[in-house]
Amino acid sequence: MNRVYMDWNATAPLRPEARAAMIAAMDVLGNPSSVHAEGRAAKAIIERARGQVKDAFGASSADIAFTSGATEAAALVLADKDIQAASGEHDCIFVWTDPVLPTDANGIVTVTSPKDSSLQAVNSETGVVQSLPDGLYLSDYVQAFGKIPCAFDWSGVTSALLSAHKVGGPKGVGALVLKEGVEIASKIKGGGQEQGRRSGTENVTGIAGFGAAAEAAARDLADGVWDQVAELRDYLEARIIEVAPDVIIFGKDVKRLPNTSNFAIAGWKGETQVMQMDLAGYAISAGSACSSGKVKTSRVLQAMGFDDVTAASAVRVSLGPTNTKDEIDGFVSAWARSYTKFRAKAA
Repeated sequence: MNRVYMDWNATAPLRPEARAAMIAAMDVLGNPSSVHAEGRAAKAIIERARGQVKDAFGASSADIAFTSGATEAAALVLADKDIQAASGEHDCIFVWTDPVLPTDANGIVTVTSPKDSSLQAVNSETGVVQSLPDGLYLSDYVQAFGKIPCAFDWSGVTSALLSAHKVGGPKGVGALVLKEGVEIASKIKGGGQEQGRRSGTENVTGIAGFGAAAEAAARDLADGVWDQVAELRDYLEARIIEVAPDVIIFGKDVKRLPNTSNFAIAGWKGETQVMQMDLAGYAISAGSACSSGKVKTSRVLQAMGFDDVTAASAVRVSLGPTNTKDEIDGFVSAWARSYTKFRAKAA
């Protein structure tokens, strides 16, 4: 059976540019904190990657601290703060914040005090794109970066989170982006690496892959690759509606990521659909891949006002540039067969 990967929001396939950069970095011996030639060579790899990420993110005047991922970056910037957020934020934000910001039926969040708030640029489950207010303390750009135009220097945001594996880099590398002049209290004490914000010897190999992936992602975005993905997503949704007119497509009336479709048939559990599609050869998800493989009722959809049954029935299809129309047709056919069986049992 040929597998078809349709879960790009969980992780993107490793880009060849990232793989090549990582292999090259593995041959560099030195510790980047060492002052000799070998150490300087390792440090140069990190600084090149820092520049690549800055350029791709439109953050030329910002400070970037590399971390083990967006989750660590969130902890660094939120652990000692009193910050408001919406309940539909990713878990790495949700656990540190007061989830009081209201969310409407389309998934749009209202921020009342930007300097005391965190708001994701894009929701990972629905793909809904938020309008970020000027002076916002923190934004999770993990899903937005590389898929839609982003320019941190022009965003008015004080800090941002990025993750390498969402843009085709390696897993286990991320970044905290800080507006120039903004300081945070270091939570990881030690050798003072990453401008004193995150001690510990840097993951040179992973960082090299992150930089190369970010550069390639920016090139794809400029070349209109994701516009083509949007056409595939729209085709998918049109086909699903033909099969199941009762389908609910979340966030369809507002701006969304070009690759993301989150939909539900009330009463048909998302977990069941994911397993059925997996057996048919298609990798999709029942929400954000942030809970160690657990499938939970979506807080995102509950915040949008949907009942527990509907929220537990959602699945997310997130496409990428390598997906094809034939794959969409195959998926819809497999999904339609399972849908017909579900309806027959429910009758």
